[in-house]
Amino acid sequence: MTESHALPRIVAARRTPIATRGRALAALTVEQLAVPVVRAVHDDATHVLGLPPVVADVVFGNCMGPGGNPARVAALGAGLGFDVPGLSVDRQCGSGLAAIIEASTAISAGDHRPRIAGGVESASTAPTRSVDGIAYARAPFAPAGWHDPDMTRAAEDLAEHDGISRERQDAYATRSAHRAASAVAAGRFTDELVALVGAAEHDEAPRSGIERLLPRFTPLFSEGSLTAGNTCRVSDGAAAVLVMPGGPAHGSTTPGLAVRAHAVVGCDPALPGIGAAPAILDALDRAGVDLAQVAAFEIVEAFAAQALAVLDRLGVAEDDERLCADGGALALGHPWGASGAVAVVRLFSRLVRGGAPAGTIGVAAASVGGGLGVAAVFEVVR
Repeated sequence: MTESHALPRIVAARRTPIATRGRALAALTVEQLAVPVVRAVHDDATHVLGLPPVVADVVFGNCMGPGGNPARVAALGAGLGFDVPGLSVDRQCGSGLAAIIEASTAISAGDHRPRIAGGVESASTAPTRSVDGIAYARAPFAPAGWHDPDMTRAAEDLAEHDGISRERQDAYATRSAHRAASAVAAGRFTDELVALVGAAEHDEAPRSGIERLLPRFTPLFSEGSLTAGNTCRVSDGAAAVLVMPGGPAHGSTTPGLAVRAHAVVGCDPALPGIGAAPAILDALDRAGVDLAQVAAFEIVEAFAAQALAVLDRLGVAEDDERLCADGGALALGHPWGASGAVAVVRLFSRLVRGGAPAGTIGVAAASVGGGLGVAAVFEVVR
């Protein structure tokens, strides 16, 4: 096994505030969300390294457009120079994490130049798509002849398949909101946030009084258990990290998160919400780490039913303090292409900014439309 100090490491991590579609960040395009976080992680890395990193590439996840390679646009807009290319990645809800994996893989393969990686989504300004003049919300996740539910229908089907009650889902959503509210009150998001000029400087607050609200929500499907209260809000936002080689040979002994292992897996497109579970187990196996050794999980909470189905398959209790300890997407929102990168920024804050000792293990993961799971295992290095 490669020594952790020689592995690719994340030395800077930032995100924008997250806001519900059509609200606080509605006027900002993908470019206007991505550029500030790219610039911020470059500035942070310059501060901790003592000189500006020479960035080889910008790799960004994005799902809904506008196209035109948002990663390259962000690199130019952030002032990195016209010689820095860009790569845009689409693994749907896992795109931001997949972009970080892509950047780490390039470094592991021998290109020892730093990279900025992350994700961005502006659901508010996503272009309308159409075929023959007929608008559609999304492209297919699977070919003709395959079951291809949208993610909300798939989450309802998963809740029914696994027998996950509305009561469990509502309790999980309540817990996520309470944890996020505590994090806001304690200032645990402050150092990771990039204020956006003329727009939001903080996340839209988690729903207050959620216990009173949840029983009032009607099911999204007849006789179903999903509601607007135990389902994430479609959101705008961006997140980025700087990844570089570790170890003195490459001039980096900076504290950070070493990328120990990662995995991308496929699962049944009819039940895509389970994808994070096999991805996590695969990544942990590659890292040589047991589930019990993980100190922090950040699993994208698109739906309470989906999160619970993943936890049940892992054998992790739904109230485990290691899981989304400051709340997750159910509380803060889900900017699709960015959420996987937001999970890594959250791990960086919890473990690196939070002072966790060297060797502490964290996991970020997402279940993905079409039947995919993306996961990565990180280790604190100091």
